[in-house]
Amino acid sequence: MRITVLGCGYLGAVHAAAMAALGHDVLGVDVDADRVGALAAGRPPFYEPGLAELLERVTREGCLRFAVAPVSEQLARAELHFITVGTPQSDDGSADLSHVEAAVEALRGALPAGSGAVVVGKSTVPVGTASRLAESLAPRGAALVWNPEFLREGRAVEDTLHPDRIVYGLPGDPVLARRGQEALDAVYAPLLAEGVPRIVTNHPTAELVKVAANSFLATKISFINAMAEVCEATGGDVVALAEALGYDERIGAAFLRAGVGFGGGCLPKDIRAFVARAEELGVREAVSFLEQVDAINRRRRDRVVALAERCLGGSPEGARVVVLGAAFKPDSDDIRDSPALEVARRLHERGARVRVCDPRALDAVRRHHRGLETVREPLAALEDADLVLLLTEWNEFVRLDPDEAADRVATPVVIDGRNALDARRWREAGWTHLGLGRPRPVPALRTRALRRARSPRKVPR
Repeated sequence: MRITVLGCGYLGAVHAAAMAALGHDVLGVDVDADRVGALAAGRPPFYEPGLAELLERVTREGCLRFAVAPVSEQLARAELHFITVGTPQSDDGSADLSHVEAAVEALRGALPAGSGAVVVGKSTVPVGTASRLAESLAPRGAALVWNPEFLREGRAVEDTLHPDRIVYGLPGDPVLARRGQEALDAVYAPLLAEGVPRIVTNHPTAELVKVAANSFLATKISFINAMAEVCEATGGDVVALAEALGYDERIGAAFLRAGVGFGGGCLPKDIRAFVARAEELGVREAVSFLEQVDAINRRRRDRVVALAERCLGGSPEGARVVVLGAAFKPDSDDIRDSPALEVARRLHERGARVRVCDPRALDAVRRHHRGLETVREPLAALEDADLVLLLTEWNEFVRLDPDEAADRVATPVVIDGRNALDARRWREAGWTHLGLGRPRPVPALRTRALRRARSPRKVPR
């Protein structure tokens, strides 16, 4: 099919490349000329595993092209249009729909009356948005379907080409609904043939699926972090608690790792927008618990900052602090609402000399957090550190040799903000390992000085 993808940010670039890989003729459209130029050259402007290779292949084969908006003539020739623009958070917590509305307006101006086109919304929007937008497209005879995305950063290509479900939110008009469903069935034919479940419903339900899913995941994360607070007050071990809970098939182990909390461009934004929309609908009380979910999540960052200050004798002034992690999660360079960077920034503001290490996100850190020192190689970053914080669980951090790491630091103390390290192994190497929601450790018996007395060879920088 001839497809356009309006908006070539994270969602749009991945979706456009995946649709081209499924055999469609795809045109990606964006207002950002630099982004379009990079994508046209096969270079994604962000890191996502597997995307660069996929993008290079489909652009070389001619299945995928990119253009700077406006492209009215090309929009008019396409059979189906995906809307994949962002819906950032407004100052009042609600979703900013200006980009979605601009995309719909561009289509309304480009599509001829009675075109028979199908418009497919993938952006995360407040419930009720699709029905309103459908009215503006009605004079063009276009069918509007809402088809939410469920991408996980770090696995977005896999999630698009092999999703765990596909949801169609169809319009109420049966003729338009049939046209929209047939078009999406054609687009996703290879996936449906693999047996991917297809849920066919109406506009409101499809819009709610995404925000409900993110709200549930956020709630599960904040629940185990709330249990971490209780464990810290009682001497309990939240890691053992989570393991025991996870064996219950009604609960499951996924998303039960306590730590510094969630961030990124989806979960925090979506739960706040959900609360704002519920208030508009007069049902705020139904989702008021999400405000506590958000508050628990924010408190975890406070907890890490407070713990760091305590480790540094009450004040981080002048201390050399290393933060392992900048992206909000591993396998991504996304620093939006990153817990790691918020902790780093707050310690820097309190006078610490903060050094940040991350495999992918340091360019973004340098652009947006100029006061933070950046080092790419973990062992170099650890040199002479007074305190180490693991706040993004990249494999290269989790797999660090604690003995080798201890020889680099001034004081072997690590705050494991993701409970990702082998605590026993690190303590045996002489570290004071502090995990969130875990019992207070017995002080390390071996010191750096003792280890160096046994092995005086200086570790090269």
